[in-house]
Amino acid sequence: MDKVKGTFKEVSAAIFPITIVVILLQVTLIRLPLELFLQFIIGVLFVSLGFFLFLLGVHAGLLPVGEMIGKKLPKTKKTWLIIGVGLLLGFAVTIAEPDVRVLSEQIDDVSSGAIPSWILILSVAIGLSLFVGLAMARTVYSIPIHYLLAGCYTLLFILAAFVPQAFIPISFDAGGVTTGPMAVPFILALGVGVASVLKSGSSSSSDGFGLIGLASVGPIIALMVLGVIFG
Repeated sequence: MDKVKGTFKEVSAAIFPITIVVILLQVTLIRLPLELFLQFIIGVLFVSLGFFLFLLGVHAGLLPVGEMIGKKLPKTKKTWLIIGVGLLLGFAVTIAEPDVRVLSEQIDDVSSGAIPSWILILSVAIGLSLFVGLAMARTVYSIPIHYLLAGCYTLLFILAAFVPQAFIPISFDAGGVTTGPMAVPFILALGVGVASVLKSGSSSSSDGFGLIGLASVGPIIALMVLGVIFG
């Protein structure tokens, strides 16, 4: 019951403020047609219900499973398996991420089909999965995260010099949408689970984090590479 109440508070905090702002703008400035405004209210109700059920499922099933997998993997003492599972789960969770699908469909519409949505989804998924695998390797081999981030962003800025201008904002948006309600909880739970077994002491918590910061660079680089190819 506490989990249900906590999830309800999360959804309310996420949706209620923007709803109030839109209602105030409707009353004072915008004055949309009544039919369109009612569609917005109904949409808010459906989004709230769907988001509530989604987060409830994430907290009840996805997080415990991710952490359990993370704790079981190191016990196999097979580095390739830890990294391989990170690659596989990173790919799968990105394909399932609703934010990625929304972005890909919008870009498909704006580009009039020049950039198919399935190519964008696949590129983002590959980029994220590779960097989740890299994050797993960082935890296993105790590589300082600032070295990896410095190298990744150096590569990113080099690629930006060769990418068509239209792809640069798309690439950074792709890095943002991968930090959605599906990918973040699962990747964090996986990372914390692996770190808690491989590490001991105060460093275990910090080694479990930083995964999202590192993993979100992957889709940016992947779409920049795609931009070079399309360009």
